Amino acid sequence: MEIAVVGTGYVGLVTGTCFAETGNNVTCVDIDTDKVTRMKNGEVPIYEPGLEPLFERNTEQGRLHFTTDLNEAIQGAEIIFLALPTPPGEDGSADLSYILGVARQLSLLIKDYKIIVDKSTVPVGTAEKVHAELAAHLDEDLFDVVSNPEFLREGVAVDDFLKPDRVVIGTESERAMKTMRRLYEPFVRQGNPIIFMDERSAEMTKYAANSYLATRITFMNEIANLCEKVGADVDMVRKGIGTDTRIGKRFLFPGVGYGGSCFPKDVQALAKTAEITGYDFKILKSVMNVNDNQKRILVQKIKDYFGGDIAGKTIAIWGLSFKPNTDDIREAPALYIIDGLLAAGAKIKAYDPEAMENVRKIYGDKIQFTSDQYEACIEADALAIITEWSLFRTPSFTVVKELLKTPVIFDGRNLYDIERMKELDFHYESIGRNVVKRNVTAS
Repeated sequence: MEIAVVGTGYVGLVTGTCFAETGNNVTCVDIDTDKVTRMKNGEVPIYEPGLEPLFERNTEQGRLHFTTDLNEAIQGAEIIFLALPTPPGEDGSADLSYILGVARQLSLLIKDYKIIVDKSTVPVGTAEKVHAELAAHLDEDLFDVVSNPEFLREGVAVDDFLKPDRVVIGTESERAMKTMRRLYEPFVRQGNPIIFMDERSAEMTKYAANSYLATRITFMNEIANLCEKVGADVDMVRKGIGTDTRIGKRFLFPGVGYGGSCFPKDVQALAKTAEITGYDFKILKSVMNVNDNQKRILVQKIKDYFGGDIAGKTIAIWGLSFKPNTDDIREAPALYIIDGLLAAGAKIKAYDPEAMENVRKIYGDKIQFTSDQYEACIEADALAIITEWSLFRTPSFTVVKELLKTPVIFDGRNLYDIERMKELDFHYESIGRNVVKRNVTAS
């Protein structure tokens, strides 16, 4: 098939590359000239495990192309995917200006039948708005609008695309349905479903999925906070409820809140949709409030340990991205924690395997970036772990202890065993578990 993908962010670039990997001819279009030039020169502009070898193979074999010219990208295409940003507006609703703007341009460029696919996460009713923009200048026989939400997890997005749990396609057009089925059949040969539904239900499915997962995370964070009050261990509670087949094991790990490009934006947008319809979605309001507080909980733990005053204290930070295996820092808990520490007068030395350059663009020389995780600990008063990168899971605690001024760890991801921290004589605070205090008075 001939495919055009408009937008080359995480979703667009993964989508285009993976479609090319199954033999399709894909042209990705973006208005960022510098970015397109870099991609033409073989540079992958995002960090996503597994993407680079597919990108290189498909560009070298002539199936994956890049341009800034929308007209050039779409003329031979059977299907046009819109993978454009939908940032939250000031009122919390999704900003559709990018998507509707491109739809407006397409209405003036399309000459023969095309399927226009909303791949971006968009509010219920967006497909109808895109249809209206196209219909302003096009005969309705020349296009169909399809909702095809993505369910990609950053860090494993390539695997998620190539081996999807399900493919959701919103369309009531038999013609579009047949083409979309043919496009996706190579990805579901093991029997996972392609689920067809109407456009509005497809749009709602994406928001419902992300909002439910965000709610699970937030519920466990609330349980963790209560465990600290009553002396229970949230790890034991998590295992106890996760073995219930009605609940399952995933998304039950407590921490310093969720972030990223999807959960915060999608929960906010669904809550706004409910508000517009006059429905009071109380759970989502609580999820947003709790998560906002959870992102700052580590700052309070650090302040409490130092008697409320951390001015002049140096805090080592491990992990800046919102999750491991990505350089994405959108709504990352680390940013909230850094802001809180800086506001209280602390100094920060930070390390992350991939996200430091993105964070440097925000803070400049306000924080010190180090070449590895151990350098961050040198002469620091405490270590705070914010992102659960694999290399932080089994560090040399002997080295950490030697480098820190005092052996103090604040673990926002519950990476370490409580008993092990006791043996090593660290002061160790995590989320929803008992505090480990040193055998000697901490200085």
